Amino acid sequence: MSELAGSLWFHWEGHTTSLLGIALLQGLFLIGIGPIRKRYQLADSIEPRQIATFTAGVVVIFFALTSPIHFLAENYLFSMHMLQHVLLTLVAPPLLILGTPEWLIRPLLRPNWAFRTARLLTNPLVAFAAFNMVFALWHFPAMYNTSLDYEWMHAFEHILMISTAVLVWWPLTSMMPELPRLNYPLQMGYLFAMSVAQIIVFGIITFAQEPIYEFYINAPRVWALSPLADQQIGAIIMKVGGGLLFLSLMITIFFKWYNSEEALRKAESEEHYGPNIRLDGPTLEDGYR
Repeated sequence: MSELAGSLWFHWEGHTTSLLGIALLQGLFLIGIGPIRKRYQLADSIEPRQIATFTAGVVVIFFALTSPIHFLAENYLFSMHMLQHVLLTLVAPPLLILGTPEWLIRPLLRPNWAFRTARLLTNPLVAFAAFNMVFALWHFPAMYNTSLDYEWMHAFEHILMISTAVLVWWPLTSMMPELPRLNYPLQMGYLFAMSVAQIIVFGIITFAQEPIYEFYINAPRVWALSPLADQQIGAIIMKVGGGLLFLSLMITIFFKWYNSEEALRKAESEEHYGPNIRLDGPTLEDGYR
């Protein structure tokens, strides 16, 4: 590894717009759960777990936009850009949603137009379409290369990606009964759809015979990694990373669904036959009684 390649892993930098946006996000959250909560008596307290979860989401965004991953993504490697997108769209958004108490959002939805708008945007079909359209659009070569040439456009790209990612994660992680999560079977179907939605985009990127992003073709080579190999690795990072996450969540949700159905079946049996009814059938021991 060259001296330049080794030193890049210690290069931290953050654009002013990114740092201000991150500080604003965390600052508004702290003001909301502190002074605003007390002034308007929104809740008696907030769970420390929620503070930690929301802050973890902000830290993930901070790491994605200021760490060496960001510097490598903006100057050298498409693969690092895809890793950055994994953090911004698949890791941070669910943490932000799970960490935000419903009583902090509910006052914002009191105007009827605001509630109707939120209900529309968090509709699974709308959220799914919005996220995948935005993601696909920004991976067209012309849009992608241009966003790397202009800082304001790159910041706008990330804002759109994070915003639509929050929408697409909402049906899976919502904390509000007014804008509820999908039921367990629909959550599994939704995750499956998310896992296959971007196959066309990443199929084109992965199996292209030549590099399609001019910016990275002309970027300095910091490792013995060709632009085409870098492009293929980037597509694999995004697709495999997302696929493993969605598969893990599908398995987790399946067992939650199974346990909820078992608990419901047990409750119904106890209601009809009494609390001492056995649901697992006779055993060998029963034959000797």
